[in-house]
Amino acid sequence: MTPTYDWFLPTTGDSRSLVGGGHSVPVDVGRAGGSLDTAGRFREPDLRYLAHVARTAEDLGFDAVLTPTGTPCEDAWVVASALITQTERLKFLVALRPGLISPTLLAQMASTFQRMSGNRLLLNVVVGGDRDEQLRFGDRVGKDDRYARAAEFLQVFRGAFTAAGTSFTGDFYDVTDARTRQPAPVPEIYLGGSSAAAGPVTAEQTDVYLTWGEPPAAVAAKIAWIRGLTEAAGRQVRFGVRLHTISRDRSEDAWRVADDMLAQLDPSDVAKAQAALAASESEGQRRMRALHGGLTTYTEARQLEVHPGLWSGIGLMRSGAGTALVGSHTEVADLIGEYAAVGIEEFVLSGYPHVEEAYWFAEGVLPILRRRGLAA
Repeated sequence: MTPTYDWFLPTTGDSRSLVGGGHSVPVDVGRAGGSLDTAGRFREPDLRYLAHVARTAEDLGFDAVLTPTGTPCEDAWVVASALITQTERLKFLVALRPGLISPTLLAQMASTFQRMSGNRLLLNVVVGGDRDEQLRFGDRVGKDDRYARAAEFLQVFRGAFTAAGTSFTGDFYDVTDARTRQPAPVPEIYLGGSSAAAGPVTAEQTDVYLTWGEPPAAVAAKIAWIRGLTEAAGRQVRFGVRLHTISRDRSEDAWRVADDMLAQLDPSDVAKAQAALAASESEGQRRMRALHGGLTTYTEARQLEVHPGLWSGIGLMRSGAGTALVGSHTEVADLIGEYAAVGIEEFVLSGYPHVEEAYWFAEGVLPILRRRGLAA
């Protein structure tokens, strides 16, 4: 299968820096008057700007945009719904947290979205790895139980899309005759997770396993793990990877951008961010932190290169996906080829800022990938 390429909606705001854009960890920097002055460089996630990002992604040929979830973000459903009429073919990979909404209500929302958008909805299930974040929503269910709950949630959700509806009784849900007003295509369901509890729900209920950007050999091992579980369940899933990208005409220019990003950071702020990330319950977050070993002092970006062209510097300040493809357009295309060779079929990408980096990738890397048969 020819790989597909998605982009990202920066619903926390956008910037040329690792602070003030994406899921950067709050450490009293940036506009609050801390060590980094982002005045004039921070872009508010208002509707006009997010529409600009979405239309850019659509115009450049990206298939979908990931719309994240969490209290630092604007609400994913509201944003995606607002952007339906701003786009024509772009799909929206909307992140959601099972347990914070009824599966029947979600089925109603998703079914409506499908009809209103022309079947342009995808769903990214986020079980949650930050205890404090879960408690903000009143969710006191433990991590492994959150995966078990997600499995039940998705079973009810899928059943509600059938003409006959569904009734279900489990440990977390007791639902009678769940259904939608009118049947619609069930959105493809994405889920990522590195802990043992993530495997069964992925194998039984999802369509795409989405991993953060570890080196290709580590990603290959995760693919083998999930593939074994899905085959035992008599199912198949596709595999995707979530990465950032810094691509330029020359390799040294791309690494200079990474160096500039690091130069804007205060090591004490990095240390605070890493301490906050260390408290996460997420196994995937632990693996992201392990890539750079908690390093808070450095002299150049390449000290954080964990595989040729794979840079872990994003994860110094950002939770979640913490690695970037860095290099010339050809070098980035080469690394994408490595991921495709181990089984990755979908690349969910982003870059700071999200309009400019979308152009760098689409105009520099995609033509090379097309010539190699790695993009439609």
